Amino acid sequence: MGSCIICGTDVGGGRVCDSHQEDVVFDFRGDSPDGLVPSRFYRGVVDGYAEFGVFVDLAPGVTGLLHRSELDRRLDSLDWEPGDEVFVQVKGVRDNGNVDLGWSIRQADREFRGVLVQESSGERLLDEEPSEGDDSEETEETVESEDQGAVEDETEESTDDTGSEESADDDTVEADPNPEPTGEGDTESVEVDAASAEEESVEVDAASAGGDEEPDADRERVSITTLGDAVGESIRIEGEVVGVRQTGGPTVFEVSDETGAVDVAAFVEPGVRAHPDVEVGDAVRVDGEVESHRGDIQVESEALVLLDGEEAEAVRRRIAEALTDEARPEGLQPLAGDETVAELADGLLDAAEAVRRAVLESRPIVVRHPATADGYVAGAAVERAVLPLIRDEHAKSDAEYHYFTRRPLDEPVYGMDAATNDATRMLQDRDRHDEKLPLFLLVGTGSTTESADGIDLLSVYGVDAVVVDAAVADPETRDAVDTLVSPELADVDGDETLSTGALVASLASAINDEVRADLRHLPAVGYWADAPERYVDLARDAGYDAERVAELREAVALEAYYQSYQDKRELIADLLFSDGGNLAAHVSEQFREKLETEIETADANVVTEAVDGVEFALLDTDGYTHRYDFPPTPLLLDDLHRRRADGEPFATVGVGTDELYVRTTAGVSVRDVADRAAEIAPNADIATAGVREGKIEFLSGERDAVEDAVVAAVAEAF
Repeated sequence: MGSCIICGTDVGGGRVCDSHQEDVVFDFRGDSPDGLVPSRFYRGVVDGYAEFGVFVDLAPGVTGLLHRSELDRRLDSLDWEPGDEVFVQVKGVRDNGNVDLGWSIRQADREFRGVLVQESSGERLLDEEPSEGDDSEETEETVESEDQGAVEDETEESTDDTGSEESADDDTVEADPNPEPTGEGDTESVEVDAASAEEESVEVDAASAGGDEEPDADRERVSITTLGDAVGESIRIEGEVVGVRQTGGPTVFEVSDETGAVDVAAFVEPGVRAHPDVEVGDAVRVDGEVESHRGDIQVESEALVLLDGEEAEAVRRRIAEALTDEARPEGLQPLAGDETVAELADGLLDAAEAVRRAVLESRPIVVRHPATADGYVAGAAVERAVLPLIRDEHAKSDAEYHYFTRRPLDEPVYGMDAATNDATRMLQDRDRHDEKLPLFLLVGTGSTTESADGIDLLSVYGVDAVVVDAAVADPETRDAVDTLVSPELADVDGDETLSTGALVASLASAINDEVRADLRHLPAVGYWADAPERYVDLARDAGYDAERVAELREAVALEAYYQSYQDKRELIADLLFSDGGNLAAHVSEQFREKLETEIETADANVVTEAVDGVEFALLDTDGYTHRYDFPPTPLLLDDLHRRRADGEPFATVGVGTDELYVRTTAGVSVRDVADRAAEIAPNADIATAGVREGKIEFLSGERDAVEDAVVAAVAEAF
């Protein structure tokens, strides 16, 4: 019978009562996540960062994810570094062994009311002896050396001089829970103390060389893609280092050959960088044992050799030849046989090759798209195509989160704010995790001069940028990006307006033809009104009638507005690919209710006037819309314009504090309108802010003059 260390209450075999579970921090000494107790706080060590959160080691072989949504601050504002001690709360353990962590505002022992060690045999105070027979209290270095990124489950195994583990035999000495000190500064484990002097000498030599033995000259090279069938076997691979991260135990090198990529764990001592001379981009030869760690294939290094000269050139040549063969799609088959898309085949194949090559080179891919229904359709189509390729290329189950990021934009312009955010993240990932600089794929954005400053910032660092846009591209963008695909610049004649979602859905099918069937309904969803009949028929063939397509469009539009800076990957995938109808129908109903409420208010406050034969509907968007709730002003004005534009010529103008939006029934250029209005009101600093959404900015003090100038300019343009 134990008692609570906080209040003294009898608690059976434990040391803390239920009411004080969250007042104590635990040191976890187990070897399986199943031993963790939800709601408890645990001490851990930062393993590394990902786009979606922080990985924290709670014990050797037991790692949890602190998702960014659990933080009380932005992920990029955390000052944690790999190897730092931190405190987290266990939210739960999933059936597959994944551990979900929560944020702890307390980040020191003294901020908790007590500290306990949690072992398989029970709980104890830090200064108490472990229970008799409990084998979890080996010395700290022995336990940590067992981590090596993919530790065995048996904690009684001994650690040899390579950092790998062997089954205990007659030569292994049982660890004494209270060993006598062997001298000042002695940090060797009991097993090492029991070994021969010759074995100690070998360990010192191996540590000075990075913790590896000499390579086996007779071992033959195998391809990384075959390692899943070689668990427990000793193998040799050759490839290029595409990532390096330091954990609280081993150094983990991600090595890629012409067939795939795998993590290689090399150990010197806990938290110490193995092979400091090996960097991203180096060609290496690895001898090691293949292990499966919670479903992920990993190689425990026995020898890692930096290649140079002809050997390095041979590795890079094999990879380059494979890239050339695999990266270029065989051809483009536009969805629904769209002739406009077919005329853009060369550019789309170039874009598809760039994306596929990034996957094969283990280069992260960042997709930027507007936070609109059409933008989300385009981004989700690429995501659907790329994620399976990443899973095939990388052995780690979470690779798709490391190598693919989708970041929506509040506005369809890739401005300095977005570019600065992207540049900051990519440089942090390069410096903190040795990641390659990413490929940027901008869909429905980045093609106009309003995005020039943002594109220029990326180009300073030499990153590759691909822009795919269905309209309004500017010729100046051609020289700023590596690949630009747009009917606007390709001198093609489509019989109907092409949406970015439809264009990018065909691009996605070229990137990965195996998901083509999943994409057939997306083009119809991307059109807000008057979708081409060929795409309506294609969606119907895929099982999506007009009502279902409308529900999807409206549901995505609503979800795009809320938390607009987050990708909402799982939610959008559920809506577009996995929903049986209930989710989309429910969200769509919310969309319609919110839109109708706002339209009713706006419509009652529209001012109409006629200027030079053009009828105008003018709305004060500051006074008669909820600017910080759904729907956003552009979407509201779109719907208002469609309802009121019974004939031509007709224009809708929404005027705010220092911005306005123009909608017309004719092909009026918003740039021409802004330029002419600037001539009429020269003191208002009028400028185009967004061609796609018809947005113009100005000085708020000149609002009345700007409204008159824009109305006059639109009337002239008809």
